[in-house]
Amino acid sequence: MHRVRIIPLLSVLTVAALLGAWFSLETGSVSLSIRDAIQQPGSLNAQIFWELRFPRTATAFVTGALLGIAGTLMQVLLRNPLADPYILGVSGGASVGALLAILAGASTLVLQSSAFGGALLSTLLVFSLAHGQGNWDSTRLLLTGVVLAAGWGAIISLLLATSPGIQVQGMLFWLMGDLSAAQTPRVGSIVLVLLAALAFMLSTSLNLLSGGEMRAAALGVESGKLRVTIYLLASLAAATAVTQAGNIGFIGLIAPHMLRLAGARDHRVLIPGVVLLGGTLLLVADGLSRLVIEPRQLPVGVLTALLGVPLFLLLLYRSRGTYRA
Repeated sequence: MHRVRIIPLLSVLTVAALLGAWFSLETGSVSLSIRDAIQQPGSLNAQIFWELRFPRTATAFVTGALLGIAGTLMQVLLRNPLADPYILGVSGGASVGALLAILAGASTLVLQSSAFGGALLSTLLVFSLAHGQGNWDSTRLLLTGVVLAAGWGAIISLLLATSPGIQVQGMLFWLMGDLSAAQTPRVGSIVLVLLAALAFMLSTSLNLLSGGEMRAAALGVESGKLRVTIYLLASLAAATAVTQAGNIGFIGLIAPHMLRLAGARDHRVLIPGVVLLGGTLLLVADGLSRLVIEPRQLPVGVLTALLGVPLFLLLLYRSRGTYRA
């Protein structure tokens, strides 16, 4: 991708992210002006803005950006354009941890810690089982992750079937992806910056690995260590995203595809691109989730699925015979 095309693309994505943030901040059951909220710090509008709208908007962007990074790395790791951030069971482990916290009546902080602990446990299980005593390869990793995800799914079904009815709705909202209880994502923002920087530093190696493991090895890339690093970074990104907002599908799958179709196959462009595009997609989806059945709200994960399925099918149709990782 030529330099002359890189700058316009990232510029457009930056403007889109700013517009998405503005849309998210302005949208809700209560109409408010961002300018008034900032200029009148003691007003009701300011309280709504700083305590509800701003944390939710920030969380939406950070979560979408993390999903974009996780999806991009997973697609390189598994050499499969259909790989998404949750394919290796990270979301299942996080979901079980979160549901157990909800059943215990835990606070939001404990719920998030429990979800992250479940995601971390799932990551360690997949990594240790996929490696075993033999060589670690993409097929074995994928099969292990799929089987473990099925196991987590069974546990989730059991928890839902045996939980008191009054708690099931909250559990379902979390499972579908919900930003209504979002808090300012301080930890998530730090994780995003670190992961984006590390992934960008690995861009050249990611480009080589995308072209084939033998080619990468011939050019001096230690593919074994690189794949372990990719897996850990992608798992941390997915775990942090799920911890903040529950299961939100299609963002991590669609964002890399959209950028590749726009010509951004170089990971030096793709990494910052998916940060901006992933965050923007979730900002817009979250804003729409507050408008569709206003004054009630849809779980944002429902809307990303409803919009993501036809969009992904369209992207597949447009990329017939032209796609390469």
